Amino acid sequence: MDAGEQIEDFLRGQAYAVVGVSKDRAKYGNKVLRCYLQKGRRAIPIHPREAEIEGQKCVPDLFALREPVHGLSIITPPAITERIVEDAAAAGITRLWMQPGAESPRAVERARELGMSVIAGGPCLLVALGYREDTGSVPRA
Repeated sequence: MDAGEQIEDFLRGQAYAVVGVSKDRAKYGNKVLRCYLQKGRRAIPIHPREAEIEGQKCVPDLFALREPVHGLSIITPPAITERIVEDAAAAGITRLWMQPGAESPRAVERARELGMSVIAGGPCLLVALGYREDTGSVPRA
């Protein structure tokens, strides 16, 4: 599959997990979460300490997901992304989108070794989905 086909496949789903999410609306982890919600998709924030972000109930890690997700958006430092790849594989997640700055050659290589579809080094999800900045709240899923 080429990069365009991988993006199309990734975006075919309705439920996604977001690792690296933040309560700070200026941070990309928050913007990615809001982008999914703006587009009417289910987005589950993964955060070890927060109970809720943008009106969405957080889960502490990928193993606490109570429903299957179509893909995982990763907005973490590269060293953490490498650990997230292993956790995602163990949790049965097969599609990863490493947002610009989250990827590392080691994380990408490992994800591919594990048979995962990985988008890295390319466009940001915000561009692909057409994110629009707003100052209000997002619809609750």
